[in-house]
Amino acid sequence: MHATQTFYARVLPQQRGVPPLIQNWLLDYGAEEFDGNGGVVRFFSNECIRKMERDIGKTPLKRMSEYLRCHLIQSSLDGAVITIGKRFENQHIRRH
Repeated sequence: MHATQTFYARVLPQQRGVPPLIQNWLLDYGAEEFDGNGGVVRFFSNECIRKMERDIGKTPLKRMSEYLRCHLIQSSLDGAVITIGKRFENQHIRRH
């Protein structure tokens, strides 16, 4: 893993059915937005997905496309991963 993780960051992805590979992709490729509460939200923007297509290939991304609506919250203080979740169709990343 890239960063230290809280208990929730280790347990919730398993409960929510998010593969560890998605966490790695979010840390490597995810766009960053500060959440205003001391955290950084990482998510897959269209630009990030295009970069991943160039680096990883379209076929692997197509197979994992259901997870491209996942997001990760990371501490802005020490970089620890706090939690990982999925967004539903009508949910958007809050921008401050």
